[in-house]
Amino acid sequence: AHNLAWPSVYVHRDFMPRNLMMPLHPQEPRLGVLDFQDAVYGPITYDVASLMRDAFWSWEEEFVLEVTVRYWERARRAGLPVGDDFGAFYEAVEWMGLQRHLKVAGIFARLTLRDGKPKYLADTPRFIHYMRCTANRYRELKPLLHLLDQVEGTSTTQGWAFGRL
Repeated sequence: AHNLAWPSVYVHRDFMPRNLMMPLHPQEPRLGVLDFQDAVYGPITYDVASLMRDAFWSWEEEFVLEVTVRYWERARRAGLPVGDDFGAFYEAVEWMGLQRHLKVAGIFARLTLRDGKPKYLADTPRFIHYMRCTANRYRELKPLLHLLDQVEGTSTTQGWAFGRL
């Protein structure tokens, strides 16, 4: 419901660096986009979440914020429905990324267990890291952290303090 609350636009659904062709020369301003046959109408946050929380590349958090701010600013100037509050937009991008990572983790599990293609497991830690980072930032997602702990056989440290620290 959180993700569906955002306006829908045409989304690529697999908008990631591997599907972008950059020009060979800086004076060539065209960007090539590949693998767009699965494009659909979906939440405006989907493609920027896909790009910034890529399946095969990890970006520094500062870079992710910088690119997402630029996307949001340009989208606003272009009249796209990204809202007036960047904080709300960024939260929506994070939640969309989380949903995407849960979906991809399920696909990777299926490819491994049913289809006998374990090569995708190598990228699973990246998804788990993305999920943990997002779940750590939002109280509503704390149960997901506990589930991830169970799946991975780890535990999240939690304690209570009374008085002064």
